Amino acid sequence: MNKDGLVLVTGASGFIGGAVAKLLISRGHQVRALARAESPRDNIPPECEIAPGDITDRESVRDAMAGVRYVFHVAAHYRLWAPDPRPVFEVNVQGSENVMREALRAGVERIVYTSSVATLAAANGHICTEQNRLAPEKAIGAYKQSKIVAERLIEEMIEKEGLPAVIVCPAAPLGPGDVKPTPTGRLVAEAVRGAMPAYVETGLNIVHVEDVAAGHIAAMTRGGVGERYILGGENLTLCDLLTEISRVTGRAPPRFKLPAGPLMPLAYVNEWGARLMGYEPFLHCDSLKMSRTRMFFDDSKARREIGYETRPARLAVKDAVEWFRTAQRRA
Repeated sequence: MNKDGLVLVTGASGFIGGAVAKLLISRGHQVRALARAESPRDNIPPECEIAPGDITDRESVRDAMAGVRYVFHVAAHYRLWAPDPRPVFEVNVQGSENVMREALRAGVERIVYTSSVATLAAANGHICTEQNRLAPEKAIGAYKQSKIVAERLIEEMIEKEGLPAVIVCPAAPLGPGDVKPTPTGRLVAEAVRGAMPAYVETGLNIVHVEDVAAGHIAAMTRGGVGERYILGGENLTLCDLLTEISRVTGRAPPRFKLPAGPLMPLAYVNEWGARLMGYEPFLHCDSLKMSRTRMFFDDSKARREIGYETRPARLAVKDAVEWFRTAQRRA
């Protein structure tokens, strides 16, 4: 990856995209960030050139692609509960196709597409690799379904149209800059506030967002076109994660572990209220369905092939807790 080439980052106002942009700037790259007018600028380094636009607007994507040599397509509509799936598919599928087609048109040298471990078929008692693909009809929720469709579309473009793309699949990142926040970040934020008296056990793979960003750049530099790389960290039960958050915050961890099944009626009521009042519920049906599977992943391919490295999950938790504490004091 030559430092003389202009790099376009979509989603630079977000969590992972912002971390990618910051790391690129720190390594001396010239970065252009495609950002919507209404997107916050907190995560975009001041050294970035900002190209106003939206990935769902192909003309603005075309303008942003001018003179670009490398593309990191990180932007996504990431929410596990969506009252209307159409905006999720519009951003994650149509928006991704716009970026890929305009990258082809502009003749970019290499693309890294940010997919997700949501496209993989995790199963209890099994640690998932890149080989374990999830069928769209088995995916829970619009986000997972849309990411599978987008990933398949990009793979088809790689095979049939020569799209020079590498695919990365981040697990559950934690760390500074989780502005929305992500579902995992929201869990940490609630725990920091002491607002989690109970939990539903599950399993997830925790990774520092800055390691995910470094994995993106490693994929750009050393990844194979058409290859997929899990960017993971440590497999933890939710109980383990909450215990670590408790250790950092000094607050007692949630006392009660609840079964998912009996909570379904409450989740339905929460969703009804959320639709009525226009907020995102903390507890919803899809989250309970997902909790039944421990989402554990094996990132050894990325470590072996692109030199991917990670720090301990406890450091990701520490940095996330510190960031949310600061954000809550400012609010």
